[in-house]
This record gives sequence, C-alpha cells and structure tokens, in this order.
Amino acid sequence: MSLVTDSPVNSSSSDDFIAYLDSTLDASSPDATPSSEEVENQDESETIRIKRRRVEALGETQESTSQGFVEEGLEVTVKEDLCTHPGSFGDMCIRCGQKIDGESGVTFGYIHKGLRLYNEEISRLRNTDMKKLLRLKKLYLVLDLDHTLLNSTQLVDLNSEEVYLLNQADSLADVSKGSLFKLDYMHMMTKLRPFVRTFLKEASEIFEMYIYTMGDRNYALEMAKLLDPKGEYFHSKVISRDDGTQKHQKGLDIVLGQESAVLILDDTENAWMKHKDNVILMERYHFFSSSCRQFGFNCQSPAESKSDECESDGALSRILNVLKQAHHIFFNELKDDLADRDVRQVLRTLKSEVLKGCVLLFSRIAHNMLPALRKMAEQMGATCLTEVDDSVTHVVATDAGTEKARWATKEKKFLVHPRWIEAANYFWQKQPEDNFTPKKRQ
Repeated sequence: MSLVTDSPVNSSSSDDFIAYLDSTLDASSPDATPSSEEVENQDESETIRIKRRRVEALGETQESTSQGFVEEGLEVTVKEDLCTHPGSFGDMCIRCGQKIDGESGVTFGYIHKGLRLYNEEISRLRNTDMKKLLRLKKLYLVLDLDHTLLNSTQLVDLNSEEVYLLNQADSLADVSKGSLFKLDYMHMMTKLRPFVRTFLKEASEIFEMYIYTMGDRNYALEMAKLLDPKGEYFHSKVISRDDGTQKHQKGLDIVLGQESAVLILDDTENAWMKHKDNVILMERYHFFSSSCRQFGFNCQSPAESKSDECESDGALSRILNVLKQAHHIFFNELKDDLADRDVRQVLRTLKSEVLKGCVLLFSRIAHNMLPALRKMAEQMGATCLTEVDDSVTHVVATDAGTEKARWATKEKKFLVHPRWIEAANYFWQKQPEDNFTPKKRQ
C-alpha cells in the first residue's frame, strides 16, 4: 500500500489527525474525561468526548490508516496556505498534505508509524496534556521493564535446577491470573515481579504511565500485554529502543510530558544521563540464574531456590509508597503555582530526609567505591567525616576488625556494611542497622 493511501494526510480531514494527537493520552484511562467542575462548560466536555471516540476508532492497532478518518466522515477545515506544518507523516505535512523537505523534529513512531513532530507542536501537545493532568491531579510515570517490573530469560538458559518451571508456567489464555509465562514463539520465559499488578493499578490512579525499554519493539509490546492485558494503563505509550533518538540512551524527548512532572522508575541511572534527577533507582529483580550471572552474582537464584521477592514488603510495594509521597507533596505541600512546580525538587527533598541526622565515618572502603557511597549518603542527608569524632553515629566498613570498626563497637556506635547505605537508597528509608553488620575477616 502506498504512503499516500496509508497516510492520515490523505484522509478527508488531516486536521483531525491533530485532534488525534491532542487526545492520544486522553484514551489512557477510563477516568481521563474531566468532570463538569473541571471544564468551563458542557460544550468543551462534549468536544473532548468526541475526540476520544475518534482516537479509539483510530488507535486499535499501531498500523491504523487514513481510512479510519474517512469512515468518520470528517471535513477539512484548514487551508494549505495557512498551514504551519506541525509535523509530518513520511514526507508530507500531517495537516495539509503538502510535501515537506528535511528531517527536523522528533519521530514518534510508537504513537503512529512514520509520525514526526516539530518542536512547536511537541510543546503545544505537552502544554495541553499538562493542563489536563494537573486538573486531574496526575503526574507522569515512565517505567522500565527488565529488572524493574519483570525478569526474562531465554529457554536455553534455564539450568537443571530451573527446568521445573516449564511445567509451572501460567496460561496465556488469561494472563491477568498469572505471573510466570512461557513464550514459545519468542523462545523465552518471563516472570513478573511480585506486587506488580497491584502496583500498576494503584499507580495508574495518580500517574499517566509509559513503558520505556531498551528491548526491541516486539518484545516491548509482548511484555506490555502480560502487564496490561486489558489495555487499561499504557495503550500506545510503549517505547522501545527502536524509538529512541540516541543509541544506548533513553530520553524524555519522545515522551509527551513536561520534564518537571515526570518520574522515572529504572534499575540503572546510566540509561538516563540527561534526566538523572527524574529517576527513582530500583533494586534489580533477578529471578532467573541467567540474570544473576549477567550482573556477576555468584549465588543461587530465586528460581533455583524456589523462592521469590516478598509481595507485601518488596521493592515495588515500597516504591509505590514513595511515589504516593511525591505525588502528595507535589499537589498539596508546595507553595509555587501549580504550573511552576517541579517533581525533581520533590524527589531531592524526599531523599534528603532518609539519613538526616546520621554522621558517617568510612573505614577501609575500596577507593573506587568510596566516592559513590559518600555521594549517595550525602544525597540522603547524611554528614560524612574523614576522622574519628564523638559526633559520629555510624562507622561504615566491610571488615569488623579495622581500628575504626573496633572504636565504633567500644563507643557503642552503629557498625554497618556499605550495603546499609545502598539499601536505604533503594527503599528511600533508613534500614535496621542490625541487618547490615559486617563480619570480621580472618
């Protein structure tokens, strides 16, 4: 099929493709329609509902075509000579159909194949959607897949202690009732992280959610089906490495949300070099042995030991509480005008309270580890010293036999392993010191 016949610009109203872009995020949840108190009048509310119906008719598949617009019987309302060319589909303007030269703008292929938007239109869409979300008291949440919401492995990588899983996989006929899936057509097995379904349900009430993975598009869409079988949470907002603008990096340039209102959950900050202040770092979820080996852990995997992460007190449960705190502070405690508030400042404030009042002294920590540990502790509000002082509350050491460690024991100070700092960083909460006592080396 030719580009012209596949393109929305060839429909009976390409201007309504702009309405489609305006309303793409509206279709993400059943409660997305503003109430009568949140709109100026019934006419505006009716307009939004009409837009949504058009989007739903168009957005059932990623390969939707201009025929969807033809069937709606829409009429062209914008003259070509007045068009500002907000974006392109292929080499044609999405509004007037005129051929456009050049490769400026950003591609949004995950919304509609071949769609490219220019800066002014991106800003307009972000501002429009931001106003809508603020009325609904929602923020944006971008979710990584692997090691954050789930863990996958190739079937050939299952070892002899894990093959029992092949007979315990849940049915693909109703994935909402399962958490372990064998995907023969992809030669892989996927385990959803405990608590993930409750997490998504509750997070969707206060966030507009995206998936953003470094996996390919086919993998991203298949994982989205497992996580969101009814299409309640993500809709077309599933971004893969094929959609990125920079190799080996993720960026908010292809997310239609203001950076000041976006939170990111990921197991690594390094994928978000330009947006680290938006990231909530997740403790990695390793269920399969191949995942443990990938990150250098020489230990028995949960799959091998027939165990799993705690449902009620695991990483997702704890992070959900952090997200709810951030949302509450953003909407209820900041004094700036709503449009001027920044969720990144909220995260910095929340993190700075985690180890507030703790005075740390490090003892015999590897030089390549010390700067990162010190920075992590200071970001959580701790004070770090280099010499013994009566104000010290915690000595951080990997060996209980060092001079400073012995001093801590004698002076009844807390003696903790560096993992105590890392755990506090992952869970955004000070952890019990007794669970992180270092051992004396022989």
